[in-house]
Amino acid sequence: MEMNYNRKIILEDGSEYLGYGFGDRGDKVCEIVFNTSMVGYQEILSDPSYTYQAVVMTYPLIGNYGICEDDFETDTPSIGALIVREYNDIPSNFRSFESLSKTMERYKIPGIYGVDTRQITRSIRDFGSRKVLLTGIDTPKEAAMEILACTEIPKDAVSKVSPKHILQYPVINPQYHIVCIDCGMKKNILRSFIQRGISVSVLPYNTPAETIKDLHPDGVFISNGPGDPQDVPQTIQTIQNLIGEYPMFGICLGHQIISLAYGAKTYKLKFGHRGGNHPVKNLCTGKIEITSQNHSYAVEKASIQNTDLSITHVNLLDHTVEGVACVRDKVFSVQYHPESAPGPQDSTYLFTQFIKLMEGNDNA
Repeated sequence: MEMNYNRKIILEDGSEYLGYGFGDRGDKVCEIVFNTSMVGYQEILSDPSYTYQAVVMTYPLIGNYGICEDDFETDTPSIGALIVREYNDIPSNFRSFESLSKTMERYKIPGIYGVDTRQITRSIRDFGSRKVLLTGIDTPKEAAMEILACTEIPKDAVSKVSPKHILQYPVINPQYHIVCIDCGMKKNILRSFIQRGISVSVLPYNTPAETIKDLHPDGVFISNGPGDPQDVPQTIQTIQNLIGEYPMFGICLGHQIISLAYGAKTYKLKFGHRGGNHPVKNLCTGKIEITSQNHSYAVEKASIQNTDLSITHVNLLDHTVEGVACVRDKVFSVQYHPESAPGPQDSTYLFTQFIKLMEGNDNA
């Protein structure tokens, strides 16, 4: 062992990877996952959907363009940790105001670099996502394994990142007003609505249906967010109570919640989908969209047959469900992120589709 290593990660199978620390230096247990994006580490760092997760970046160089004030997806990043091959602490970018490490220190996010991210990614692919401990180089392996065995990944991820009260985002001469059930929404989703002349009321994840009806929205949007969709039964119940009342659109976790509300089932993927290069086929048009994804769970295809939903999109890599819709109820959802500029504009039509559903709607 080289004496200048100062940090390491230990997985549940006992495998150790030695490296160097950046960001916060505290110990942390997370779920280890990987992301195949070549750019966008700041958006990944600040995406609430990564709450309690340690993200392995497959792209080898991270930190080279620093942190830009306008590019955060949330005000308070809640990602578990960042694991990279090579970290650059001297960014070259006129928009950068500080290094990635400084930002991670401020939000208590630990990082490690110098490890073999290719080998770690293969391990996740072969054995699935599992718990990992980021710790100091001197932590005995036996103690680390005991910590991993005794530490559970919390199931309160959505409640941690959802707002505690209603937030209003008005626009001048709004075309429509929507309610957004915020389970951990990325800022660019909010911007995507505002840019289209839609005023948005952002609500906590556990807002009851009656409160939403009192706001008289033209439509209801259910956002992305972290964790298992079955951990938010309050949100599922709210959607069940609103089906048929308003046009609805869901993204990522919102897609899973809508599916559960209709009676479908969800399951955990072996290692999830994370990255900006997933091909998805739109079954309605036959077109292939290059999509950006970030999720651990998927909707069970067979379970949709017993609901009023139909499958609209399919992942071409593993044939998982990527979109559902109910024409009668003016409801649709997708598993991927149309606001993340994949393609780069392959999926922006989904926002237009939601607006068209609200045209002439008489339920508001």
